[in-house]
Amino acid sequence: MSREQQSLWDFGGLPKQGEARKVYGVAELNRKAKGLLENQLGTVWVEGQITGLRRQSSGHIYFGIKDEKGQLGCALFRGTDAENRSLIEDGTQVLLQGDVTLFEARGQYQLIVRKVELQGRGELQVKFEKLKRKLEAEGLFAPGRKRTLPGFPARIGLVTSPTGAAIRDVLHVVLRRNPSLQIVLEPCRVQGATAAAEMAKAVHRLNQWSTRQSEPLDLILLTRGGGSLEDLWAFNEEVLARAVHESALPVVSAVGHEIDILITDFVADVRAATPSVAGELITEDVFASRADLASAAAHLRRLAKRGVESVRRELSSLSHRLGRAHPRRALDDSFQRLDNQIDDMNRLVKQGVVDRRDRLRLARQRLVSLRPTALLARRREQLGWLQRRLAEAPRRALGECVASLEQATSRLDLLSPKSVLARGYSITRDAGTGVVLKDAKNAKPGQALRTHLHAGEISSTVNGRKSSD
Repeated sequence: MSREQQSLWDFGGLPKQGEARKVYGVAELNRKAKGLLENQLGTVWVEGQITGLRRQSSGHIYFGIKDEKGQLGCALFRGTDAENRSLIEDGTQVLLQGDVTLFEARGQYQLIVRKVELQGRGELQVKFEKLKRKLEAEGLFAPGRKRTLPGFPARIGLVTSPTGAAIRDVLHVVLRRNPSLQIVLEPCRVQGATAAAEMAKAVHRLNQWSTRQSEPLDLILLTRGGGSLEDLWAFNEEVLARAVHESALPVVSAVGHEIDILITDFVADVRAATPSVAGELITEDVFASRADLASAAAHLRRLAKRGVESVRRELSSLSHRLGRAHPRRALDDSFQRLDNQIDDMNRLVKQGVVDRRDRLRLARQRLVSLRPTALLARRREQLGWLQRRLAEAPRRALGECVASLEQATSRLDLLSPKSVLARGYSITRDAGTGVVLKDAKNAKPGQALRTHLHAGEISSTVNGRKSSD
């Protein structure tokens, strides 16, 4: 059974066949979820951007950390001794170490922050960037001033600590690849407050010594082994950077590991990732094949990294167990609940004030609407409206009657015989009886007729009848 499935069995998410279902209360479920989160994840490192920062009067800090796809709530309590807590602001990119847990009162998944690192912008990083921009503006990093290393150097100057690991690495590589290469050591400190000045003087002395020799130096190797940013800080000092820039001999900078980028790397003519790589670069043309040494160096790095990771995991586990047993965890939860209750109380007070203002505004509006002057004004307005309707009603009725009369007159004119006569027709009647003559067969010779036209009448007598057949 996998670890995730075992957790679900323990939690009650996968009931056995025939087993009654388990019903949790909200507080109990939150307590279970909190235990799962703390047992499964514990102390973690999280990288992201600060958002929604809230600094409480109690000294606690609540915020979120987000990336492109998600967001996580965080709490940094007053008693936590975290460096850079005063420097965090919304939008700051940070690296956080903390304990994954769940705030039971709200069922809120969150990170209790124990350590804050400004991602790429710590105090030393700020000093590094400032000096880097200054020297770059002065042209100390210009590619045009970089010199190529001699293909077959016979004598080199070495600036490093005589007891450090770097000299052993360099000597090991050089003696194996080019035993005839002469090395002139200028011993000095490579760590500490005076290290930068000592290394700068060593570079100057090697340049002066080289000019007095019949066989001068071909280059200078400035090197030391790996370490933290603080350990390597002497190689980020301005005095050493200017000494490397002013050197008449080409300078190779081989400080720390491949990921360590220092000011001397930018100023030097050539930068080597490690002291061993520097030895390979210097003897590259003498000994072209570097496969065996590269493989051995990589193996040593893997072994060292594996050992460090093992010790780090063990230390992290012990720290996590100690943190969970510390009474400060319960105190932190109480602090957070108190802060949330203060926020809720402030929100309710503000909402009550808003409600009272709305009720007062409505009461004022009702009072204004019930004043006699307002009622009288509305009645006057209604009376004026009724008077206008009363005055307009007879005119509207008269207009409707006139329109109806005109419409009836038009229909009557269309049905009147006079309209037919006006189109050129006529009506013929018997002059004695007035009967309309509709068929010529009914006309008798000698019969007196009277024909009505649109304008006037014509009297006539039938002389004969002509058949229409």
